[in-house]
Amino acid sequence: MSIIDGKALAKSIRKDVKDEVTKLTEKYGKSPHLVVVLVGENPASQTYVRMKHRACERAGIRSTAINKDPSITEKELLDTVKELNEDPDVHGILVQLPLPKHIDSNKVINTIAYEKDVDGFHPMNIAALQIGTKGIVSATPKGIMTLLEHTGIQVEGKQALVIGRSNIVGKPVAQLLLNKNATVTIAHSRTRNLETLCKAADIVVAAVGRPKMVTGDMIKEGATVIDVGVNRVEDKLIGDVDFESAKDKAAHITPVPGGVGPMTIASLLQNTVECFTALESKS
Repeated sequence: MSIIDGKALAKSIRKDVKDEVTKLTEKYGKSPHLVVVLVGENPASQTYVRMKHRACERAGIRSTAINKDPSITEKELLDTVKELNEDPDVHGILVQLPLPKHIDSNKVINTIAYEKDVDGFHPMNIAALQIGTKGIVSATPKGIMTLLEHTGIQVEGKQALVIGRSNIVGKPVAQLLLNKNATVTIAHSRTRNLETLCKAADIVVAAVGRPKMVTGDMIKEGATVIDVGVNRVEDKLIGDVDFESAKDKAAHITPVPGGVGPMTIASLLQNTVECFTALESKS
């Protein structure tokens, strides 16, 4: 069994990003600028925003946080996004989810200029992923694919099972695996034969948000297990996979924390630089 160290790989990527930002700043006379919009005071969201801000600073990326009161109207938030779209000094826009219930998240995401959509959630970027053309790839799925590639895991021809069908992780990572010629099955919380599907899978990506839903007896001997779950149970972070029982069956497995999480931040930095380069090269 080999533990896939996302923390170490993310550190290496952040260094590469910092080096690239230095070169780009010299070339264009400015550094990439990411703006994160946070609505309300959700503790988890505040933590994520702080982590993103620190990672940007260390990489030489300018980072701005715009905090909005939870009572903000949908129109006011959309107007804020439109202003950022028009600002040539802003290269990446991220609206932290979840949003208050009175705001339509899809409407907000659709309003972000797709060229500045560092999250990769805009329909234009999703469409690019589906048809296999260039676009911004959602950070967590991108990080997962980078982990697989760096670990030397062959995806082509493998049976891959994605547990979870969210637009943020499940669906895009399934498409990325399919684009790499894996045979992909998507399962979810209501799948009846989940154990059978797991036992047949060479690669399992668990992203359903249920603590220890995938147990060791469900894992095929020698499989690769990517645990995307982040569940707080009794003040501890645990994944969707029961790590202790699964590690004895898997050839490769990601821990929680220290697996996919750090790669999400690293991929976000890469996306910000990608948006910056594309926008500045046109100006």
